[in-house]
Amino acid sequence: MTLRLRQFTEEKLGSAEKTELDAHLENLIARADCTKNWTEKIFRQTEVLLQPNPSARIEEFFYEKLDKKIPSRITNGELLGQYMMDAAKDFGPGTPYGSTLITVGEYQKRLGGAEREFLQTSAINFLTPLRNFLEGDWRTISKERRLLENRRLDLDICKARVKKAKQAEAKAAAEQELRVAQTEFDRQAEVTRLLLEGISSTHVNHLRCLHEFVEAQVTYYAQCHQYMQELQKELSRYPNSFSSNAHPSTTCPSPVSSSTLPGAAPPGLITSGPNSTREPAGPLKIQDVQPPATGHRKAKVLYDYDAHDASELSLLADELITVYTVPGMDPDWLVGERGNQKGKVPVTYLELLS
Repeated sequence: MTLRLRQFTEEKLGSAEKTELDAHLENLIARADCTKNWTEKIFRQTEVLLQPNPSARIEEFFYEKLDKKIPSRITNGELLGQYMMDAAKDFGPGTPYGSTLITVGEYQKRLGGAEREFLQTSAINFLTPLRNFLEGDWRTISKERRLLENRRLDLDICKARVKKAKQAEAKAAAEQELRVAQTEFDRQAEVTRLLLEGISSTHVNHLRCLHEFVEAQVTYYAQCHQYMQELQKELSRYPNSFSSNAHPSTTCPSPVSSSTLPGAAPPGLITSGPNSTREPAGPLKIQDVQPPATGHRKAKVLYDYDAHDASELSLLADELITVYTVPGMDPDWLVGERGNQKGKVPVTYLELLS
């Protein structure tokens, strides 16, 4: 150990010669170091992506080191959904707000379940192979590289002895030690080279794992998209529930439209005289609309709407349609026309134009 330390120090100071590795082996070492560094960064950041909570990551780390099963943990989406459903019990499941909380809560729990499945799949198919490389293959490579460095130092020590030997007997003994050291160095260089060439197989394995990680993401986000579309359709079945006058203090504000811009009369503002006053704005009713002499007027669609039966007309956000009312019709609905298509449309999805 002392001789190796002295040889290493003299090499750093430039007072001793150093045996250089062949170019191929040097390239393999550089490639392995690059693989290790980037694999470690990708692994750490994937951990943060899948589990943003540092305390939870530390807890999982200790469970892994103790070789114990990590306890199942409820996701944030599942917890939010449960809170919503519990709140609905207090507010009244039969009220518009309570029933909507139940519906949204159920879908939040579904989203949380999809997230749980995604986390488990990604941990098994992506994180685990990366961890196995860092804690298994790389440790073996590092151990053999350290051994190779020791064999190189021994070789250079023997070379220095041969140069310093004056007597024939001492020189012969030093040359014998040099041949042994050269043999051990060559053998260790070959072992290290074979391990480093295995990095190519590591890349192939990690490529497969990367594809599986992407597939897990595709499945997860597709499930989330499907659940949100289903939830949106569920909520659209009650287009006027959020503008009920039963509880005005909880009424959500209407979306901003061109009718509320400066210079335009906002809904509920009476401008028939100099002393204009604002009356409470309720749901948009057909009797509040003053249509042209023909009874028809244009309307801009604010949101997408899927017709629930043949009597309704599906809508696309930002399109213009013609609307009018008929006697005895529900004031929360109008008749909409688009070309040859005609059907009932909810008033709350429209911005009536002059």
